[in-house]
Amino acid sequence: MRLAKVAISINGETLKRLDRLVANKVFSSRSRAVQEAIEEKLMRLERTRFAEECAKLNPTAEQALADEGVSQALQESPEY
Repeated sequence: MRLAKVAISINGETLKRLDRLVANKVFSSRSRAVQEAIEEKLMRLERTRFAEECAKLNPTAEQALADEGVSQALQESPEY
């Protein structure tokens, strides 16, 4: 994976808190801490979006589709 350099502005108090985490070896560097924070936030947003899209589904229609698929699979499967 190729890394890109990015400059950010950050609140002084937040920077002190971040530096304490780096000093306590929670993160290997400021850069690593910011990378992990961004990745975590993006994953949360993606999960939220997925949940929002799922909420738009019609449960009755989805159940009907699932039942249709199951009954068709049962008809097509050989008897044991």
